[in-house]
Amino acid sequence: MPSPSHDRPDDAPPANILAALGPGLVTGAADDDPSGIATYSQIGAQFGYGLAWTMLFSYPLMVVTQEIAARIGLVTGCGIAQNLRRHYSPYLLRAVVLLLLVANVINLGADLGAMGAALRLLLGGPELVYTIAFGVVCIVLETFVSYPRYAAILKWATLSLFAYVAVVFAAQVPWSIALKSTVLPGMTWDADHAMALVAILGTTISPYLFFWQSGQEVEEMHRRNAKPLCITPRAAGPELARVRNDTVIGMGFSNLIAIFIIFATAATLNAHGVTDIKTSSQAAEALRPIAGVFTFALFAVGIIATGMLAVPVLAGSAAYGVSEMLGWTSGLRRKPREARAFYATIAAATLGGVALNFTAIDPIKALYWSAVVNGVLAAPLMAVMMLIATNRRIMGRLTLPWPMIVIGWIATAVMAVASLAFFVLQ
Repeated sequence: MPSPSHDRPDDAPPANILAALGPGLVTGAADDDPSGIATYSQIGAQFGYGLAWTMLFSYPLMVVTQEIAARIGLVTGCGIAQNLRRHYSPYLLRAVVLLLLVANVINLGADLGAMGAALRLLLGGPELVYTIAFGVVCIVLETFVSYPRYAAILKWATLSLFAYVAVVFAAQVPWSIALKSTVLPGMTWDADHAMALVAILGTTISPYLFFWQSGQEVEEMHRRNAKPLCITPRAAGPELARVRNDTVIGMGFSNLIAIFIIFATAATLNAHGVTDIKTSSQAAEALRPIAGVFTFALFAVGIIATGMLAVPVLAGSAAYGVSEMLGWTSGLRRKPREARAFYATIAAATLGGVALNFTAIDPIKALYWSAVVNGVLAAPLMAVMMLIATNRRIMGRLTLPWPMIVIGWIATAVMAVASLAFFVLQ
């Protein structure tokens, strides 16, 4: 992706680049949450390798969108909601944060339920008890572990996604067909394929990821005792290059794992006529008689591990949004007594997700409505992010370079069309 020379550091040794990976890597990995795994599993089961190319198509859109979110936090020293509060209508802010909160709680419920179901598949026992336990553990870790240690835990937790690499190599993948389908787009223009494309875009480009990465850049800035780049623009080159490297690698990692999940389910489920998968735990269970206990266990363990990574991101992004909207002290770097309302929001969102699993709400329908809410929110929020990131009054001299402006508006238009298509197809 081209960029002006001032966005590049004078020298960026590989060791420094690897050490700088953080918010972008964690954000990308959190995108492959149990709900995302269910989507990719359904794509592989229903269409085989035919839609693997969508991961390459969505990649530049993801990279630019997430980099814009990160830049907003790094340049202004504030998260997305706080920038909305400062510069835009309070009605817009409330609508955005309310939709974010609703979508995140539904997604939390689906992810925690999937984690409980996966552990039941592995060990037997009470699924709802496991769901509660996962929720409580996530709240405790996010609240009481110091930020540097917790950030490191999340960073290392991304390695859990390699379970799906192992699943692929345990399956009999026809690599020539799989790789050809990945690099050569093919699309049958019917309702099923169009709906699948909308689902993929909605899964890979999600509003909660915008709030999380922007908030994490602010956290990292405070951790290093640095000032916002709008105040110290001379430091922009290395910092913006770090954000770009982190985001490019993080989103690449995310989409690579998504491709592996599509390959694994195409080679096993689709090849054996299993084409209807609704949840990630169903995908794991369906693998057992087809691909063996080892592949099934890896898939199930991956669901739990990715859930442990994604649940804090979902709850944390909701807390950033609500706290910034209401002017509360916020940030994972704060101790619980310094940011009681922020941590209470994390707990409330997580426990709200747990509670959904005790209701009569169908988890499949809940995920559907979560997709609807995310679809309603994504395109308008991306448009607002573009307005923030190109506004000199907000960003100073560090507004977006023109290539990012072009790709950013293309990504916004694609999401707007996808959202519209979602409603038309329903």
